[in-house]
Amino acid sequence: MVDRFEDGFEFERRHNTTLLSIVNTLQWLGIALILAFVFREFIVEPFRIPTGSMAETLRGVHYHLRCTRCGYTLDLDGDSSRDPRPRCSSCGYWVDSKDVPPMLNGDRIFVLKSIYQFVEPKQWDVVVFKYPGDPEQNYIKRLIGSPGEKLEIYDGDFYIDGKISRKPPKVQNELWMCVYDNDYQPSGRWHEKAGKEGNVGQGLGNRKWEQPFVNVPGSNWNLSADGPTVFELDSEDGKVHTIHYDASKGVDFNAKYTYNSMAFAKSEVCSDLMFQCYVSPEKKQGGIGVTLKKYDTMYHGWVDFGADELRLERTVDGVTEVIAQAKLYTDVRVGQGDQLRFSNVDHVLKLRYGREELIFDLGADMYAVGEVKNNNDPAVEVFGQGSMMLAHIGIYRDMYYKLGVRPREDNSFTLGPDEFFLCGDNSPVSHDSRMWPDPGKGDLGQIYRAGIVPRDYLIGKAFYTYWGDSYKPGEGMLPVIPNFAQMKLIYGGK
Repeated sequence: MVDRFEDGFEFERRHNTTLLSIVNTLQWLGIALILAFVFREFIVEPFRIPTGSMAETLRGVHYHLRCTRCGYTLDLDGDSSRDPRPRCSSCGYWVDSKDVPPMLNGDRIFVLKSIYQFVEPKQWDVVVFKYPGDPEQNYIKRLIGSPGEKLEIYDGDFYIDGKISRKPPKVQNELWMCVYDNDYQPSGRWHEKAGKEGNVGQGLGNRKWEQPFVNVPGSNWNLSADGPTVFELDSEDGKVHTIHYDASKGVDFNAKYTYNSMAFAKSEVCSDLMFQCYVSPEKKQGGIGVTLKKYDTMYHGWVDFGADELRLERTVDGVTEVIAQAKLYTDVRVGQGDQLRFSNVDHVLKLRYGREELIFDLGADMYAVGEVKNNNDPAVEVFGQGSMMLAHIGIYRDMYYKLGVRPREDNSFTLGPDEFFLCGDNSPVSHDSRMWPDPGKGDLGQIYRAGIVPRDYLIGKAFYTYWGDSYKPGEGMLPVIPNFAQMKLIYGGK
């Protein structure tokens, strides 16, 4: 009897212990679910981007493809056309719809919720908010204007209280758009093939590819020195030799977005440009420079190897003046490449060589750099003296905010208390504060001004893309392998 009693006691104790373990596990699962709910509701929540209004910073459903002529990669809005026909943003080739791969889902992002309960929203933040026209819908745009600010748009730029609104460097790097990348060129049969695919776009078809950089008369650049992607200058005559980007042979400077089907719709010209390449001097003499034309002014960025100097110049009506110069402390590495980058964006010139940068502020007022005219198309030139090789050559343009209902240069828009103004990076197709036609809807019949997002409709700040395009583990399988290269921080703020 004693043994049975002890066996029964042991069985009951083990049984109670098992039940207690199950109860504890369920309690912890419940706590974990509650914490996950609280975390998702108040701290960080995942979102999927549904549309292309923030492309290319964030993509909605899209096609990710490679140009069949030059190999350049590009994305196309998945909602833009039933018969997608993108044009390569580097070589200008119209990619046939049969070469377009299956559609991909939109990017997935993390949003930091409730942050604006503790800190003020910053200009250029990427913000998730309730759409005032239908508060049941969530939108995502970039914050442009804050309470009390007067907004204007002129030539694609926003002006706040009469001064140009400059983008922080990390935001600007996200917004550069390719005009030409010399690393991607047609080869073999593509050099001989003229367009045979009929007319597309506004009567325009494919053309035989030509190198868009050309020597000006008397210049001796070799534009296919070490293969077709390397330029070389070998001159001992002491003269400056210049090559010019011919936009009639390549992609022009119009503010068209490859991501949209309307890539060839009529658009404005964007004159905020950047040129970059890698320079390998063959001797520590001579120099390399870049000219960027905006309106009626030519801006020159010059790296003088012999004098160890960075120099910025400006030419107006044929008269050239030096506007900034600085000592180049970086050793000029003969036979090795250093990056040269020259940009004119948001009324600021930046000349960078290696690790050093020379910056010049052209003025923040609306007309500080001149006015838009019909005949002042942008231009890009590269000039050199001595012997050197250039590689990884590219031209890029800034994003361009198109005019909408509000604001305009002749009709400013001033924000009131707790009112914010938000716009998409994909300006031509973004349904945002510039375009909303109707007043916003609030609780209990409250009405918000058309074009504004009220403070209480701000949900949070987007800060990380955790899932973009993914890879297939095998043929016919679903794309489930993460693309770690597309996991990135989403930059904003100042």
